[in-house]
Amino acid sequence: MASTPDSTAEAATERSAAVTGRRHTAPAAPGARRGFPSATLHDSRVDALDGLRTLAVALVLVYHVDRTLVPGGSIAVDVFFTISGFVITRQLLAEYSRTGTLALLPFYRRRWLRLVPALLAVCAACLVLATTTSLWGFDGSWQAVGLAVTFLTNVFRAADPEAYMGGPLAHTWSLGVEEQFYLLWPLLLLGLLRRLRARTVLLCTAALCVLPFLWRCVLWHPDAVHRIYNGTDTRADELLAGALVAVVLARLRQDDPRLGPLRVWAGRLALPALAVLALVAWKVPVTGSAGLWTVLWYTGGILAVAALSATLVAGLELRPDGLLSRLLGCAPLAWTGRNLSYGIYLWHYPVVRLLASLDVEVGLLTGTVVLTMAMALLSYYLVERPFLRRARRHRT
Repeated sequence: MASTPDSTAEAATERSAAVTGRRHTAPAAPGARRGFPSATLHDSRVDALDGLRTLAVALVLVYHVDRTLVPGGSIAVDVFFTISGFVITRQLLAEYSRTGTLALLPFYRRRWLRLVPALLAVCAACLVLATTTSLWGFDGSWQAVGLAVTFLTNVFRAADPEAYMGGPLAHTWSLGVEEQFYLLWPLLLLGLLRRLRARTVLLCTAALCVLPFLWRCVLWHPDAVHRIYNGTDTRADELLAGALVAVVLARLRQDDPRLGPLRVWAGRLALPALAVLALVAWKVPVTGSAGLWTVLWYTGGILAVAALSATLVAGLELRPDGLLSRLLGCAPLAWTGRNLSYGIYLWHYPVVRLLASLDVEVGLLTGTVVLTMAMALLSYYLVERPFLRRARRHRT
């Protein structure tokens, strides 16, 4: 067979390597040199994850309108935590692989631009209603706003649930958990990346996932339910579970023989994981008092949900061609999750309080959905998108 120009060039390279005693190799990608060869291959958005966000925020909305419909609907927040841990850690690892460091101040600035402007708009609306009307749903708005904008709602709820429940912004406890976590996690991750080998970083992340579970076991007491539910230290395993998935996927080369079985099993287990989460949301009163179940939930149950959520995230990431990924990644679900899920989450609870204060009973769920979607669209186009453009310009 005749030699091609490429094969001739390769042969010449081999002869040159034999003469010099050195073998010519292509320069390794930055990610490979730093132990995360696939980090920059997994830093784009996943439509199916955005679709999952849509389902999760819809579940939270229904739960806050009528808990009897989905007694365990609050686990949607647990799923949000894991998605967030995965997405943010994947971005951090991609940046580290490209540059060898993490630009922390720009990271925090992007987080501020992403979260705070829309949050301030909701806070302003609550204050207007509190000062211009006598609606009971907006009592205590000044304190609620102060804690929401400083991301401390969860701290006050954990410390004394009877004294402070959050008023129209009670749901911002979850934003507090996320932002407190992301104040510390990039710093810790950067320290690990600089001082340890990539494999050890993975093992440390896995070990960190277990620590909140052990801490919950230490703290457990029937009176500690609100402390455990609202604490960043007691919910961190849900965020770290997503972070662990991001670290594992960044560690595996595309030709790694372990990636094939991982892709197969993640794809197989994603649907059962979603089914179990849906069953819990449908049947289990997570925030109620259910005897032994409450003990199990507030110790190991949170970690179990984190594992299920991480399995689901891994399956959607690794099997974009799977049936579940195609269903969740359909355009309406993906677009809503990508662009409106945050606004829906911010606005739905004040809307619930508004309609309850107005004694709306007939069509309450429909009215909540319609008004929330309208406010989320206004928030996205008038507030979030302009600031997101600034965040992207700053990133580039």
